[in-house]
Amino acid sequence: MATKTTTKVTHYHVQKKRRADFLEEWRGYRNTVVALGDVAMVETPRRMRQGVYVGADGDRPTRTMDAVAHEIDPGVVSSTHRHSWDAMMLVVAGWGWTEIDSERVQWGPGDSIHLPSWAWHRHGNDGKETARFVTFSSEPMVNSLGMAVVEEGGEAAPADLAPRPAYAPPVEGDDPYSRRVRRLAREQQARRSGRLHTSWDDLELLNTPRGTRTTFLLDRAIGYQASGITMAMFEIAPGRGQSMHRHPGEAWLYVLEGRGHSYLGAEPEGGENHPWSKGDIIVVDHYLWHQHFNDDPENTAKVVRIHMFDSVLETMRVLCDPLVLFEEPPDHIRDAQAGDPSTVDWPEVKRPTWP
Repeated sequence: MATKTTTKVTHYHVQKKRRADFLEEWRGYRNTVVALGDVAMVETPRRMRQGVYVGADGDRPTRTMDAVAHEIDPGVVSSTHRHSWDAMMLVVAGWGWTEIDSERVQWGPGDSIHLPSWAWHRHGNDGKETARFVTFSSEPMVNSLGMAVVEEGGEAAPADLAPRPAYAPPVEGDDPYSRRVRRLAREQQARRSGRLHTSWDDLELLNTPRGTRTTFLLDRAIGYQASGITMAMFEIAPGRGQSMHRHPGEAWLYVLEGRGHSYLGAEPEGGENHPWSKGDIIVVDHYLWHQHFNDDPENTAKVVRIHMFDSVLETMRVLCDPLVLFEEPPDHIRDAQAGDPSTVDWPEVKRPTWP
């Protein structure tokens, strides 16, 4: 016997209500600044403590990226696991190592590490103090596609476990299937040969028109092959600010050093100022105009910016063209907001301290 399913309303009304409900729900998740003191560190089965800045596992759901703090005590080695998304580590305290497949990376405060998708990894603390790092991962984006998978490796060393999933080697032919196989093989070959580590000692900060000096921490421009997450650091001079801009998509700004405030508003004027300090995360996810200021008259502020510009935002810009999705004020206004960074007597770049 045939059955019929009906909603008793048109698809137009169903979709309209569903979309409205979705937006209303997600507006309730929006944050501006997640303070360090609001991130509760909890023991986990991996012999590490974790605390969620933003992400579904901390009841602050996001759509493309999450941000999680991790602590590992002296002498401890975590268990091994891997997952179908990639993650970026920013070390903020302590000295230790991360083993990625068969490669061990030594790290210290200020270092950045890439954990590729499907790479077995574990962490160890061989120092005398608790080590702390923050990870930024693409798990929310992968999960939205129904492809988020985590696999436990227990106490085994990463080198002793099965390698990353195999992929088909390139094949000859000009048919669509052969072209796809070759394209995906090239993509995987590139992604599996990307850079894994940026040492703080190798950083060089350069002046920019926004009034700050900046450097890449993790980006395809310096050899990384990630899912689109990029990580850069900018330094704001004492009592100064970065020029204003806006863009869609989620962006996290982790305060590595200093204190200040950020302007966020639907217009360049009339918005709100949000104070921040060391260890906080500034959340920019509304397509809002935003500008960051250093409130310390004597010391610089260092802020690490993380977003999905090389995947999600690039896709949005193509799909929404000719709409302009990345905006700055005209050059003369930008320059007036930023000031000339070449007039600043910038201090020596030293590794960050904690707390």
